[in-house]
This record gives sequence, structure tokens and C-alpha cells, in this order.
Amino acid sequence: MINRLLVANRGEIARRVFATCRAMGVQTVAVHSDTDADAPFVAEADQAVRLPGDTPAETYLRVDLILDAARRSGADAVHPGYGFLAENAEFAAAVTDAGLTWVGPPAKVIAAMGDKLAAKALLAEAGVPMLPSWTDADEVVDFPVLVKASAGGGGRGMRIVRDAAALAEAVASARHEAAAAFGDGTVFIERYVERGRHVEVQIFGDTHGTVHVLGVRECSIQRRHQKIIEEAPGLVTAEVRERLHEAALAAGRAVDYVGAGTVEFLLTPDGAIYFLEMNTRLQVEHPVTELVTPGGLDLVGMQLLVAEGEPLPAQHHDPTTRGYAIEVRLCAEEPAQGWRPATGTLHRFHVPGVDGEFRWIQRAGLRLDSGVVDGSTVGVHYDSMLAKVIAWAPTRGEAVRALAGALARAELHGVATNRDLLVRVLRSPEFAAGEIDTGFLDRHPEVFAPLLPADQFPVTALAAALAAAARRRADAPVLAGLPSGWRNVPAVGQVTRFSGPDGEIEVRYRLDRAGRLAEWSVERDTDDRDTGASTVELVEATGSRVVLDVGGVRRVLRVHRVGSQVFVDGPDGAASLTELPRFPLPTAELAAGSLLAPLPGAVTRVHVQVGQRVAAGDPLLTLEAMKLEHPVLAPVDGVVAELPVPAGGQVQTGIVLAVIEEDHR
Repeated sequence: MINRLLVANRGEIARRVFATCRAMGVQTVAVHSDTDADAPFVAEADQAVRLPGDTPAETYLRVDLILDAARRSGADAVHPGYGFLAENAEFAAAVTDAGLTWVGPPAKVIAAMGDKLAAKALLAEAGVPMLPSWTDADEVVDFPVLVKASAGGGGRGMRIVRDAAALAEAVASARHEAAAAFGDGTVFIERYVERGRHVEVQIFGDTHGTVHVLGVRECSIQRRHQKIIEEAPGLVTAEVRERLHEAALAAGRAVDYVGAGTVEFLLTPDGAIYFLEMNTRLQVEHPVTELVTPGGLDLVGMQLLVAEGEPLPAQHHDPTTRGYAIEVRLCAEEPAQGWRPATGTLHRFHVPGVDGEFRWIQRAGLRLDSGVVDGSTVGVHYDSMLAKVIAWAPTRGEAVRALAGALARAELHGVATNRDLLVRVLRSPEFAAGEIDTGFLDRHPEVFAPLLPADQFPVTALAAALAAAARRRADAPVLAGLPSGWRNVPAVGQVTRFSGPDGEIEVRYRLDRAGRLAEWSVERDTDDRDTGASTVELVEATGSRVVLDVGGVRRVLRVHRVGSQVFVDGPDGAASLTELPRFPLPTAELAAGSLLAPLPGAVTRVHVQVGQRVAAGDPLLTLEAMKLEHPVLAPVDGVVAELPVPAGGQVQTGIVLAVIEEDHR
């Protein structure tokens, strides 16, 4: 029996495992970096052990520190979660050698499936269908192809290559990213299938030789080869589903699989299936499988029972499903800026209508598996995923609509997220019709637009200004009863300036003696000017709520202010603004053509030299943050004038990375 379980992970998956442990009466131990000392998962554990440092290499990837934490805390079992050491065979072996129970497949199985090249060879002998692949780039003659890391997953180390000229650079880049992420830079090349779909089968094995399948998941909506929307049951025919089940069972039985695992496949437009990889761990997207299994299986609970030697009950091998579940990964990133990760303090994190956290729900509703709460800090050292929001309903259409609605109404303040893109995908006609594949986002640039329509932005900025004025009046130490902006000359209006997503915004408005909105205008750096004295009426304004009648339609806008930051949530979307001081202090002027670091990170490679001529779009250097590489490209044709940060240098947000002197010839 497992009495005290240490989770060698962090964030949402640690909280998920702890939730099951509480239900089963198992004590819990968290390990945490210095960055995570105040994280929710640490507070929820019965015990917590510090891992000195901040980066994964200093903390969550240190086998010796984690085993020492287990010894010091009296843990008798270790759950690896996903990521970090979850698929590290040496870690699994070290845990069992220390006399602890390992919650996962045996080390030999992890090793066999961890090397994707070896796994493909082994499972091909078991009859699992495979795509053609190469280890020597010189042997590749047919394009497009996909460069893949042999160790690890999560889309890291993957590159699509469409012609021979780009292959060498793609291989070099993939090797570097794979080495940084997994400690192994081995890559191979595989045929790339256009309009392919990513589907997977959840399998479960026990120590008595039983392997079960628990259904198919659809995971085709991806960014940078990483899943962001997952569904169950998969959108496949009964015949394809049966072939997927058979292939997954063959893979599991070929390696005597134990515990939770996932066999991933590529589904071609003509219905052929090809093995991609086997993940020897619990998947991020396991909640959608839990929600559609009759009776609601707890996959973490099953992991613990199997690790204790219990056999899988026969009813767990059930091909039937209950309704439909769909999950989105809510990430701290800016999709329209090349998926640039976002950092900062999450001042407010609220998803309305949640029926349960980390657990099965018995009726149509929402589940939230989150690693963050109000006040959580999002740093640069770990993955950008904040939470998973999952909807279950009797039909796919109902589940999709409920999930999109909850996301649209969510209050996510302080850190940029991919929420708007997720909502647009869920509400797109193509997604509703099931017309999806791994290239969906590439073909639908419209989903990268903000939810808030451009013509509604002026009203949103006006609401921010009115709320700021109302807050100042409420906080006034004297004469608080005077209306905002009162003066002897009522014809003179008030001015509030903000910094917004597209530059500076100036809001001008005037209230009459009765407090009514007499006139208003919003002017932006883009020379756009919006006015609407006759179309907008002020109904109510407080520091947190503004009600406006816009063209005869009443709109309620919720306003949340933290320092100079103002977050406005309305029926059409949300906006984040920063109120600018009326009398700003002078600042140093940057050289023309300066490229600034968008977030803290490390410069891993510099591709150019000072004095080199570059064209717009040429790569200048590569910045690594949040476990991913981000290219910094030349914005214009010109000459490299400065490269102040060498390869290996650490940078903070706003540091100059390069200066390009524009070519005006």
C-alpha cells in the first residue's frame, strides 16, 4: 500500500495527483523550486521539500535532490507527473533501487519507448504501421519532411522542412532545442503528411499481463507541434477506431506495458494510420478520457492501484463512451506575436461556471485543472500552460459551445493568454464541422484576431477612463460628493491617456452638470479618432463597473485596476490598458532600429555579425525562454549596427538585442 506519495513535478499536474490522493487517503509530498515556493501545489501538499534554485536543471531535473526529498519526508512512492523526469528511465530505475514504489511503467519500458528510433523498429515488428524515416539527411529526396527529436516530446525539437535547402539548418536547430530540453540532441527525419490529423489511444496495463484501451482522443489543433485543444471520443469512424485500438493494443502488449500510457498516431486524409510515438506517462489531456468513460474513471487513482500490484477490473476495458468532452490548454502567450510567451503576475484568474476541479463531473458542465490562482507569478523557467478548461455535454456541439462561452467570460488579468484564439477556434464553422487537422491554424489566420472587435475598442477605453475617474472621486479625502471633473468652466473636458496594444490612446470626455456624458472621443497613435456624443449614454460608473447605453443597447463593462494597469471585460471581449501619467518623467532615447527583448531569457545563438547586411525577415539571433526557442528577425532591410548580447548571454525584458540601421536605398 502507498501511504505517502511524493510528486516529482509542479503546477497543475501536482495538484491533480494531490486531489486523488486526498480522496484515497494517501499523504502527499511536494518538491518545489525557489520560484514555486508560494505556488498553490506547494500549499496543498501535506509536506513540501525545497529544491534550491529556479531552473529545471537545478531543481525538477535533479534525481539526487528528489530522492533525498523522498527520504527526508518519509515518502514510500514517487509519481513523476508529465514532463521533466516523467519519461526518464534512469530516474524510474533510481526510484525503485531506492526501495520506493514507482508510479509508472518499468524503467525498461520507458527506455524502449524513449528512443523513438528504437521504438519504431520494435513496434514495426509487432505489426504497428510506420511512416518512412531517415537518420541521414543526405538520404532524404522527397519533401516535405518533419525533423523530430528522438528523445522527449511536446513538440520540442520538431521542424517542418519543405525543400532540401532548408534541411541542414532545421536539423541543427532541432538538435540544439532537443539537447536543451531533453539532454539528448539526437534527431531523425520522417515523412510529413499534409492535412494529417493527430489522434491517440489511451492504454492501461497492470502487472498481471492485462492491457486495456480506454478510447480515442482527437488532438489535431496544435501550435508549434504542441496540442492546445483535445477531444474525446475522437472524430473517427467505427472502422478507423477499431484499427487504432488494435494497433495500440499491439504496441502495449509488445512491451508488456504497465500503468497509464498513450499511443499516438497520424491519421491521413484517406484513412491510413501511422505510429508517431508512445508516451510512457499520464498525458496532459487525460481529463477528456476520464469525463467520457462510463462511471468516470480516475486515471490517477488507477495508476496508484496498479503501482500497488492490483489487477485492472474487466469493466475498465469498455469501448463505450458517455457524451462528449473537449479540453483547451490555457497558456501564457501571445499567439499573434509568434506565440511569444508572456510573464508577470496573474492578478485575477476566474473562469465562471466551474462545476468541479480535478475531478469527474456527473452532469453537463465545466471542469478546471489549474496550476494558478489569483496572484500567481508566471516566470520564464517553465512551460507556459496555466490551466486546462474542460467541458462535458451529451453532444460535441453542446460541449464546444459551453467551453467557448466560459472562456469568453473568464477574467484573466495581468498576463497575456491564448484565450481569444481558443474561443475563435471553438466558434469557427470549420471546427464545428470537424474539418480539422494539424495545419488548421496555418490556414485560418482569422483566429489570431482579438475577440474584442475594433469598433468596440473606443467604448472599452471610454469605460476605463470613466471608471478611473469614479475611483478617484470615491477615494477623494475631501469634497468626494462633487461630480468627476467638476470645474467652473464646464465646457472643458477631461483627458485620460493609456498605453494599449497598438500604442497610446487618448480619451477625452465631458460630463454636464447632471453627470451625463455630454461628449467623448478616443484618439489613437494610428490617427484613428472615434467620437459618439449622441450614441453613448452613461448609465452608471463606479471604480469596478461601468454601464453604458450604446446605440440603444445597454452594455455592462467590468473594470479591474492594479496600479496603473486597467483590465476591462465586456460582452464582446476584453482589453488591457495602462494608464499613463499626466506628466511623464523623461527617459533615455533608444537608437533607431533597436530590437528589444520581449521577455527574460537567454541568447542561445547569434546568426549575424556587426556590419553584415540583412533583409527583412532574416534571423538575427535566437532567444530561449519558457523551454522554447524564439527567433529574433530583422524588421527591415539594413545593416547590423550593434549586437550587444553575445551567445549565452542572459537578458531581461526591454534589453537591446540588436540595432539595425535601415537601408533607405
